[in-house]
Amino acid sequence: MSGTAATVGRVRVATWNVNSVKQRVPRLLPWLDQRRPDVVCLQETKLTDDAFNRLLGSELADRGYAVGLYGQAQWNGVAILSRAELDDVVTGIAGAPGFPGPEARAVAATCGGIRVHSVYVPNGRVPGSEHYQYKLAWLAALRDQLADGPEATIVCGDMNIAPTDADVFDPEAYVGQTHVTPPERAALAKLQELGLRDVVRDRWPAKRVFTYWDYRGGMFHRDLGMRIDLVLATAPVAGRVRAAWVDRQARKGTAPSDHAPVIVDLDKAPDGDIGPVVPPPSAPIPRAGSVKLPQSR
Repeated sequence: MSGTAATVGRVRVATWNVNSVKQRVPRLLPWLDQRRPDVVCLQETKLTDDAFNRLLGSELADRGYAVGLYGQAQWNGVAILSRAELDDVVTGIAGAPGFPGPEARAVAATCGGIRVHSVYVPNGRVPGSEHYQYKLAWLAALRDQLADGPEATIVCGDMNIAPTDADVFDPEAYVGQTHVTPPERAALAKLQELGLRDVVRDRWPAKRVFTYWDYRGGMFHRDLGMRIDLVLATAPVAGRVRAAWVDRQARKGTAPSDHAPVIVDLDKAPDGDIGPVVPPPSAPIPRAGSVKLPQSR
């Protein structure tokens, strides 16, 4: 990382894989009004830029948000919404591979003196597959881009990697699956070697925290999830964190995304340092080896 850090006032940053912004509009707009984030990183918008603006442009403008987009019809798509300025928007990652062509998986902008990246890392599908190799190559390109970034940087998004065994409900259930393999975790660690701190885990080092639950098999209600949506921040930003939590409420109810938003407060925590998951789950922790993933049944 290079350059000098700028400082601004209180900022609430959020990241959310909405799994189709068109499907999530009835939830997204009330959530913005309730949580009032200053900077929002969205993933899997699944809309072209023009379609996104037609759908949400006026609603977001009325709420004071400027928008940086890198959209794609039906698949992928990332966005940054900001009420803390939005400058120097850059789409994509120089040198990143495609599958086979470029995919809309990264957008960056400067918001309130912080370089903000919204990223949607490839899934990888099956260890050793072409999709898996694409994922690792894409992460390497992301690392190269971040290495030249400013000192005050935050990377938000669906990383499609659980950093450690503590970030899945049962490591035994994930044997042979993507998201947990040593090469994927090593690629994520390489990003963090740039000085990026996992602010949720730093805040709650020993807590059970998930951000994604499969739609199938009642996984959410049983709290059988994984933590793959991360906020990684350099020291000048991580040092300003006053609260970091998963908004589990947004995963409840009718027609939710399969991901919950992650919220990080810089400089001041309007809701207090309220815990790692809000509201906390009530499901008991299952015995190791007692639950299979839906795709393994």
